[in-house]
Amino acid sequence: MFRAQAVTAAGIVAGYAADVVFGDPRRGHPVAVFGRAAGALEQRMWADSRRRGAVYAGVCAGAATAAGALLQAGTRTRPLARFAVTAAATWTVLGGTGLAREGAIMAQLLDDGDVPAARARLGHLCGRDADPLDSTGLARAATESIAENTSDAVVAPLFWGGLAGIPGLLGYRALNTLDAMIGHRSPRHERFGWAAARADDVANLVPARLSALAAAVAAPLVGGRPARALRAWRRDAARHPSPNAGPVEAAFAGALGVRLGGTNSYGGRTEDRGTLGDGPAPRPADLRRSVRLSRLVGLAALAVAVGAAYR
Repeated sequence: MFRAQAVTAAGIVAGYAADVVFGDPRRGHPVAVFGRAAGALEQRMWADSRRRGAVYAGVCAGAATAAGALLQAGTRTRPLARFAVTAAATWTVLGGTGLAREGAIMAQLLDDGDVPAARARLGHLCGRDADPLDSTGLARAATESIAENTSDAVVAPLFWGGLAGIPGLLGYRALNTLDAMIGHRSPRHERFGWAAARADDVANLVPARLSALAAAVAAPLVGGRPARALRAWRRDAARHPSPNAGPVEAAFAGALGVRLGGTNSYGGRTEDRGTLGDGPAPRPADLRRSVRLSRLVGLAALAVAVGAAYR
């Protein structure tokens, strides 16, 4: 019998490397396919009901997790197949390279003074209303998105992949995708999306704090200080309305020596996220540093995932 833990760990490393080299799959991305299927099912199941939304989230995330469990069981005695499927699943669910690419594009647009193009590009990173934002606001929005999505799109899938293998990879990504689709507080989804949002919060409790800790440890490699990152995390995280984005964004702010947070607008709805960190507002150079910090946090998460796979 082959060492399943070793093969799973190797597959996760290979999938991470594929994301670094190739980025997201360019055609037929499985996450996009899942999103379309989930969207079609929502049209059939929607009701202004938390209970109906919980059933919907359970069906969608459960189907993805079950598919992962079947793939894991089917490769139980086939090490090469287990390696290949784990690598493919890891590559599919990670978004680190795409995130870094978008951050670099935004930084270049802001350096060039092309604010209209930067406003148009912000939608690739987050759903914030871009029209009212100037160069400083755009740099802050992009930096905050880099921080939050490092946890959601890199650390959390690696963490769950290390703990649970293929079902963990696919199940987490399905749940996080549902949260992005229906987890926001719009009139349509305030009740129907409640279960998906709360489940995503639970799934990200540990990964978000691992992300914040890794950002603090890596701070010297981007010109920051661990103590400053830890202080911002401890002092400012609770000011953010999200229990998971708060620690990550606060730690990034401290590690980078910038000030994040403030009032944001989403579809005309304003939200006060408090002040995170002590420094000046981020500039394009700080946005580039946040991309480097995101990469370093991803490497730390990879090490954690490999360790978890060997547990």
